[in-house]
Amino acid sequence: MTMRGAADGARPASAGRASSPAADLQASGNSTNEGPLLQLRGVGKSFGPVQALADIDLEIPTGAVTAIVGDNGAGKSTLIKTISGIWEPDHGDIIWMGSPVHLHSPRAAAALGIATVYQDLALCDNLDIVQNMFLGREVIRHWQLDEISMELAAKRTLSDLAVMSVRSIRQPVASLSGGQRQAVAVAKAVMQQARLVIMDEPTAALGVTQTHIVLDLIGQLASRNIAVIVISHNLNDVMAIADRVAVLHLGRLVAVGPISGFDTSAIVDLMTTGTSSRLGREGTEAAPARGTKGPDTPADGTHPGEAE
Repeated sequence: MTMRGAADGARPASAGRASSPAADLQASGNSTNEGPLLQLRGVGKSFGPVQALADIDLEIPTGAVTAIVGDNGAGKSTLIKTISGIWEPDHGDIIWMGSPVHLHSPRAAAALGIATVYQDLALCDNLDIVQNMFLGREVIRHWQLDEISMELAAKRTLSDLAVMSVRSIRQPVASLSGGQRQAVAVAKAVMQQARLVIMDEPTAALGVTQTHIVLDLIGQLASRNIAVIVISHNLNDVMAIADRVAVLHLGRLVAVGPISGFDTSAIVDLMTTGTSSRLGREGTEAAPARGTKGPDTPADGTHPGEAE
């Protein structure tokens, strides 16, 4: 028996981030007309004899923060790379806004509104903030760069996300702190009309102040009715910002539900053993695992030689 959550919902406003309107609807038992933004149904992925993902069933709602956690080798990297179009699943369905889709490339995922912010952030240190936010999408007017329009759009987006720590939108990215770089990368995704933003270890190697900036930024995304997936090893951050949590163990989704149904001890149990006797709070219940028994060897979720 593995632990699978039967209900989705929001973290109570009294514990961590205030719940978003979409999450409040879920917590009260109501649903939006649109349903989940993204659904995975029986998604699996293997690399030779290693089964990195096995029969993953997961729903990502709009306007909520879903944290995906797991130990090294649990399959987190494979999962987000499958959603972002880097790898196609071997089997299963990916459903976007109620319709099956084939994410055969990152461009296909981006066209739908899926943006992924990786740990390296993919920013150019020698360019300023505006140039990075419009890189590859520069505004041209009368055969010249429309610098004024790009500056205004960059300022407006950063302001909407409550990013106030940047001294000037024309300062080089090389001069920014880790938290400020995250803000620029997220603002770039928002400017590309992202409906789903995936953040891979967004607070890794950040200090307390910069971590607070990034967590606030994640809350701002959810408040704008953008779906957010956060991959993190930091359970304190997960408990502070997530509305929902999904736990992976050896390539399988072993628990999913509202964050109010978990505590850090239960999540650690699930990450390390795939089960926990500490569950049973509201929003989680025991259910049979889908498919066959998982692999005995760890599914590292990466190509040989690539760290998760």
